[in-house]
Amino acid sequence: MNFCVKCGRDCAESLEGMCVSCWLDGRKLSTMPHHVDLKVCANCGEFCFNERWYGMKVEDAVAKAAQSAIRIIEGAEVVDGDILVSKKDPFVYEVTLQSVLDIMGYVTTDTASVIVRIKKGVCKPCSRKLGSYYTSILQIRAGSKDLSPELRNEVLTAVEKSVAKQAENNKQLFITKTELVTGGVDVYLSSISLGKSLMKQLGETYCAETKESPKLVGQTADGQDMYRLTYLVRLPEYHVGDVVISGGRYCKLLRISSYGGRALDLFDFREKAVRKADIPSLKLYEKAGNLKEATVISRSGREIQIMHPDNYSAVDLKVPEGYEAPDTVHVVPIDDVLYLVP
Repeated sequence: MNFCVKCGRDCAESLEGMCVSCWLDGRKLSTMPHHVDLKVCANCGEFCFNERWYGMKVEDAVAKAAQSAIRIIEGAEVVDGDILVSKKDPFVYEVTLQSVLDIMGYVTTDTASVIVRIKKGVCKPCSRKLGSYYTSILQIRAGSKDLSPELRNEVLTAVEKSVAKQAENNKQLFITKTELVTGGVDVYLSSISLGKSLMKQLGETYCAETKESPKLVGQTADGQDMYRLTYLVRLPEYHVGDVVISGGRYCKLLRISSYGGRALDLFDFREKAVRKADIPSLKLYEKAGNLKEATVISRSGREIQIMHPDNYSAVDLKVPEGYEAPDTVHVVPIDDVLYLVP
């Protein structure tokens, strides 16, 4: 059994020779500085803690900043507490922390307050974005012709979705800018690995020709060479929906990927596989956007009658089994004979 040197009472536990009550008397258990500064990115709105940036509500960020600033006296353990956040203006908050403390089995409470000042800054990723930072360029080109607006928009949408998905776990990944150039489009990217993954993805999706080339742009502070990578994706002339020549047959291209493709023969409407090795040998006959549109006059079983789009004569066309012709259909002339493109 111990006794308190201050009040003289016997006590089971003592701190610095005193009972817990005497030790607590007049002692501040939790302390806070007058103020703490909380940095927020003026561009994306994320908050900085220990040199890392986090997206959160401003009240949560203010509370976190206050909690990180509190100092608890040695020998005490926080077992519970409450936080009161009071907004003074958009950039100044007062935070009061009510702490429940355990000191050698004795539970007590203490209160401390701090002013949290929000200071604007710019996080590293946003600084790079605003500064047009890039380390790789994705060059998207077509075969022997200019990239059509439709295909360009389709590819760019795929690129933007892929970058957005990858950026969910890494804010350093972003598109710096997109630039229309003769023959296609250039996409400037923040990461070499991002450019490489996009090149691979587009190459597989469109069975496209791909190529990469490095360019030395300087050295790092420790003398290491710095490179920028250019990734070329040359899309084939043909695309899904186009009429192509495959093995001497005229077909509508249904699907294309890194594994090959599928095509519909316009002579007998049989669907066939196109091997990956045969993809480069496909020849474009007519783009989907250039197909002629014809009005359907009548329907009868496996045939329909249309009005010729050029001379307005009635023409009978075979149709696939089970095909329900709309009021207008797409047709393509092959050796002066019209064929349906379903």
